Amino acid sequence: MNEQQKQAYFEKFNRQLHILGKVMLAVSLTALVAFSFIAGAIYHVMPEWKGFLLGIVNVGIIYYPVAIVEFLVYSPMLGVGGSYLAFLTGNLTNLKIPCAMNARALSGVEAGTPENEIISTLSIAASAIVTMLILAIGVLMIVPLQPVLSSPVLEPAFDHVVAALFGAFGVKYYIKCPRIAVVPFVVMTLLCIFVPAVLNYTSISIIPAGLLAIAVGWFLNKKGLLGEIR
Repeated sequence: MNEQQKQAYFEKFNRQLHILGKVMLAVSLTALVAFSFIAGAIYHVMPEWKGFLLGIVNVGIIYYPVAIVEFLVYSPMLGVGGSYLAFLTGNLTNLKIPCAMNARALSGVEAGTPENEIISTLSIAASAIVTMLILAIGVLMIVPLQPVLSSPVLEPAFDHVVAALFGAFGVKYYIKCPRIAVVPFVVMTLLCIFVPAVLNYTSISIIPAGLLAIAVGWFLNKKGLLGEIR
């Protein structure tokens, strides 16, 4: 099979993924929304519609922009299959994205290639399966482990799991080219310290941080100061 045939086969495969992904997202969204209304109708606890719509608007002001930003940022990284799986199963920022990026780094594939899409899809699928297994074990063990999980010694650790995960994960990318990483890292750290509200909009803050890194990289490259990217 030559390269042209491979590309044609891959495009056909992606078209099939788009159809399957859209169907599964539509079914999942309908099931999630329908369950609430069905339960409300059965138990006669339907919400007051004005308050319901007002609540959607208030929440949407925050989450709709975040959803758009996450789609624009993460979809090129994950590819077609990985994107549908990740957005369907959730936990993108603290689970699916680190898993996919780590799998890509270990496999040595480049972003935007068919190999990257395959690796991303497989890694996110494996992550979703493992997550379901862990959740099942957690549900079964929640009562016996309650004294341990509620221990004052361990409680602070649970509040910093995501930060620790991305801190350890980010170091690998920082050391590839510290000259590019240091400016966005310092700027975003200072911004989070002096404007703590930024911590609540991590997905949105990725865009200015990324643009800043691109600008620094362009400037260093133009001046011949970029150095080696490991």
